[in-house]
Amino acid sequence: MAKTAKTPKTATAINIGISEKDRAAIAGGLSQLLADTYTLYLTTHNFHWNVTGPMFNTLHAMFMVQYTELWNAVDPVAERIRSLGHTAPGSYAQFAALSTLPDAPITPPKALAMVKILVEGHEAVARTARGIFPLADKAGDEPTADLLTQRLTVHEQTAWMLRSLLEE
Repeated sequence: MAKTAKTPKTATAINIGISEKDRAAIAGGLSQLLADTYTLYLTTHNFHWNVTGPMFNTLHAMFMVQYTELWNAVDPVAERIRSLGHTAPGSYAQFAALSTLPDAPITPPKALAMVKILVEGHEAVARTARGIFPLADKAGDEPTADLLTQRLTVHEQTAWMLRSLLEE
């Protein structure tokens, strides 16, 4: 008689020192951060493709640096959600429902209007990230707090740099 293998458990209890309730709340906040980040990524990439005018070279290159940074940011946020034992959102429908940012305009705006939209987007993502801090702090979730600090640094600095283009 052949020996049969034991069926492995499909999931094990998570015991990382953060309660399920706190992990769920933090994952919910991070899901919104993921949706905001992805929405801002898509808007920035859209503007990279469609920018025109005398600032074309500068903005085209700047937007590429920014959308690349945003693209590289979504994976750590999604993986933190997974580390907390929750499923990361990953569809346009989920992102649209979760994001605090509006979708990019259908008709590409003028270059400086693009810059203004991106300033507002980075500020909104910073607010979302900052709003998760109390949850992470209460739960003693240092990895999430570290991730949030990194994201805040990028979004606040990018908003400042973009805002500088709007000054006369």
